[in-house]
Amino acid sequence: MYYLQDARTGKQQSLETKNRHEAQRLLEIKRQASADSAFNQIILKTCLITQDRLLTKRTWQTVMDQIQTHGKESSKCRYVRAMKAKAFDGLRNVKLVETTAEDFLSVLSGGKVSVAHYLKRIHNLALGLGWLAFPVLAPRLWPNLPPKPKRAITFEEHQRVLAAEKNSERNLYYQLLWEIGASQSDAAALTNENLDKENSVIFYWRMKTGELAQMKIGNSLAVILDQLPKSGALFPDTHARHSNLRATDFYYLCKRLSIQGVTLHSYRYAWAQRAKACGYPERFAQEALGHNSKAVHRSYARGANFAIPSMDDYERSEVEMPSRLPSSA
Repeated sequence: MYYLQDARTGKQQSLETKNRHEAQRLLEIKRQASADSAFNQIILKTCLITQDRLLTKRTWQTVMDQIQTHGKESSKCRYVRAMKAKAFDGLRNVKLVETTAEDFLSVLSGGKVSVAHYLKRIHNLALGLGWLAFPVLAPRLWPNLPPKPKRAITFEEHQRVLAAEKNSERNLYYQLLWEIGASQSDAAALTNENLDKENSVIFYWRMKTGELAQMKIGNSLAVILDQLPKSGALFPDTHARHSNLRATDFYYLCKRLSIQGVTLHSYRYAWAQRAKACGYPERFAQEALGHNSKAVHRSYARGANFAIPSMDDYERSEVEMPSRLPSSA
C-alpha cells in the first residue's frame, strides 16, 4: 500500500492504493494543490461535472427558486416573501461551487433571526439535492441568534382594540381570536362547516401542521357566533384579504392606540397564558390549540402567572370536568 510522507513534518497519509501509477497521479495532484489553492476547486469541478453538467452554472438564486415550490401553500408564500429579503442580494448570483464561508457570514452579519433561518433552509436544500458536495458552514459555526421576545395581548389592550375597531366583521374576528386562540389564518378560514352545533363544538385542522384543534362552544363564544353568517364563511371579507393585509390592519390599529409589541399571533399567546393561569389542564389546552407537543405549548404559555391550587380547593371547585377521560390519559 502506497502512502505519502510530508517532507517537512514527517506526517504520513495512506493513498489507499497498491497501484504505483495511481499513486504517482495522486502525488502529482497533491503537489499541485499545495502549490495553488485554486487548483482544489478545479479538481472538484472536473470530478463532479461528469455526474452533473449544471454543477458549474447553478447559483443560489436557483436554490431560492426551488425552495419556493416546496411545502404547503402557506409555506410557499412565506418562502416567496423571505427570498425577497435584501440580505440575500449579495448571494443570489454566487455560484454554489464557488461559495465560501465568508459569503454566508456576510449574509448573517445583519443579525436577523429570519435571515439565518432561511439561509440554513436553502443551504440544507442544496445539500439534500446534491447540488453542494459539502457544507459551506459546519453546524457548530452557524450563529445562535436569540429570537425577538414575543408577548401576549392583555385583556385591557384587547378591550381597547375592540372599542377602536369600527368594522363589525373585524371586531368580531378579534373577539373570536380571544376566545379560541387560533392563528389568524385558521380563524379567518373558518366556515359554518367547522361548527358541530349538535354537540356545541368548534373544530378545524391547522393550516401549518394539519393538527386537529377543537373545543366546546362556551357562552361567550356562542354570543359571537350568533352574530356571524349562518352559512358559508364566518368572516367572508376577512378571509378574502391576504394575511399580510390582516396583519397590517391590526398593526396600524395598535399603533394608533400606542399598543406596542403585539401582533395577531399575540392572541394565541394570550389564550395559552389564560389557560395556564386558570388551571386549565394542559392536555385540554393542547387539543384546543392544535399542538401535539408539550414543549410547544409550554413555550406559548411561558409568561403566565400561575399558582397550583390545593387538591381540596380543586375538588370543591365548580369547574365541570369530563366524566370520561381519553384512554391514553
